[in-house]
Amino acid sequence: MARRLAGKVALISGAARGQGRNHAVRLAEEGADIIAFDVAGPVPAQGTPPATPEDLAETVRLVEKSDRRIVATQADVRDADAVAELVHRGVAELGGLDVVVANAGIQGNPGPAAHTTPADWASVIGVNLTGVFHTIRPTIPHLIVRGGGAIVITSSSIGLRSVPNLAPYGAAKAGLTGLMRTLALELAEHSIRVNTVNPTTVGTPMLLNPINFGLFRPDLENPTEEDVLPVYRSLNALPVPYLDPDDVSNAVLFLASDEGRYVTGVALPVDAGYAIK
Repeated sequence: MARRLAGKVALISGAARGQGRNHAVRLAEEGADIIAFDVAGPVPAQGTPPATPEDLAETVRLVEKSDRRIVATQADVRDADAVAELVHRGVAELGGLDVVVANAGIQGNPGPAAHTTPADWASVIGVNLTGVFHTIRPTIPHLIVRGGGAIVITSSSIGLRSVPNLAPYGAAKAGLTGLMRTLALELAEHSIRVNTVNPTTVGTPMLLNPINFGLFRPDLENPTEEDVLPVYRSLNALPVPYLDPDDVSNAVLFLASDEGRYVTGVALPVDAGYAIK
C-alpha cells in the first residue's frame, strides 16, 4: 500500500519526546522527511520535567530507522529568528515543505490564577501561543511555493472546556483556536489547510510525572500513577484514563494527508469525550 506522505516534508516542533516524537516517527513511517526541533532543556514555568538533547537524538534515530531524512536541532519556539533559520535551512536541505505540526508546549506551574506570577504567565503564553505563531509564520511562503499543504496545531481538550488551576495553559490553548481559524481563512486561497487537534490526557512525560500526580491528588503526600488513574478516568466520558500517543498521531496524519484534503478550520477533539462531559 502506498504511503500517505510519500515525497512530502514535514516540520514538527517539540519533537524530542512525547507526542512530538510520536508524530515525527509516524509521519516518517508514512514516507515524509522531517524537520524537527525542540528546546530540549528547561523552560521557565515548564511545570513538568524537561526534555533533553539525548531525547532529541533518539527522535533522530527513530526517524532514520524508517529510512527517512531528518534535519533536527535545538531551538526555542519563543526565539522567532532561531525558528525561522531552522525552517529555511531544513527546506533548503530537504527540498521543500508540505506539512507543519506546531506541537511544542509546556504545562506551566499549576495553581490558582490569583497566584500565577506575570513571569509564569508570559512563559506559558510565549511557548504555547506565541511559539506556535513563530513556528507557522516562516513556513507559509514555503507552503505556498509547493501549491498548498497542511498545518496542524496541537491544542488541547482544555482549549474546549476549561479547568481550574491552569489559567495560562487554558488561555493559550483556547487562543490557538482563534489563530487557527484566522489562518484557515487567510490561507485557503493557497490550498493550505489549517486545523487543531485537541487531545485529552495523553500518556506522555508531560502527564505522567510527580508534579501532575500531586495536582490531581493533593490529598496524598507522594501520590503515584496508580493513585491518580481513577481521577484521570473521571475526566473522560469513555472509560479510559488517558490516550496513547498513537491516537493523536492518527488524527495528525489524517489532517496532514490527502484523506483530510477538504478539512480546514476545524478543532478536532481526540479526547474520549472530555469536551462533552
